Amino acid sequence: MKARDVMTTPVVTTKPTASVKDVVKLFLQHHISAVPVVDDKSKVVGIISESDLIRRAESGTEWQRPWWLTLLTGNEQRLAEDYVKAHATKVADVMTRKVVTTTPDAPLNEIASVLETNRIKRVPVVHNGDLVGILSRANLVQAIASHGSKLDVPISDATIRDRLLKHLSMQRWAHTDLLNVTVNDSVVDLWGLAASDAERNAIRVAAENVPGVRAVNDRMTVGPIFADRVGKSGTGKRANPAAKQAG
Repeated sequence: MKARDVMTTPVVTTKPTASVKDVVKLFLQHHISAVPVVDDKSKVVGIISESDLIRRAESGTEWQRPWWLTLLTGNEQRLAEDYVKAHATKVADVMTRKVVTTTPDAPLNEIASVLETNRIKRVPVVHNGDLVGILSRANLVQAIASHGSKLDVPISDATIRDRLLKHLSMQRWAHTDLLNVTVNDSVVDLWGLAASDAERNAIRVAAENVPGVRAVNDRMTVGPIFADRVGKSGTGKRANPAAKQAG
């Protein structure tokens, strides 16, 4: 899925010349927590969110930095910036100017990384410089909830088993040589040894995500993986005890 498939459109916006009080009314009226700020040509020039309005004089929450801290750091510029954030009446003075944007064709996994890396909750969607939508964390969650069934036709037990083992064989953390998988009536049973609880959980999750699986029974145990159990080449061949004694 791509941004265009889940983004919110049309977008509620505001102008740099709008008042902070007007923006608050937009938040309440549309049940949103942020709006992009656009100029007269509908180009994104900023974004204003609830986080920009947390430290406000009206609510008595503006920063009260100790005088001695300012004396030690000499950071009078920061105090001036805090004052503007707390007392300015126009959006232009309060909004965040450095806006991270995305495109309608951006895949959702890419957008999730952008939100996580920049520690933001939403990203405007822009096409040829024009604002065409906005995509938030909530939209990503809704995409999960609305995702339909992965199945169109029944899948055989053998196919399920083959797909799971093939998938696990490509994971560097999976010790597939110590794993046995059985599938009966689309129910997967996992047997064998996992190197850790994390690997055990990962194998279970992998099984649950194979199309066609109705349920997964985790019968694995957790224990140390020794060299005599797993070949160093990664082929999964086990050492021959008799060969050891002969040597």
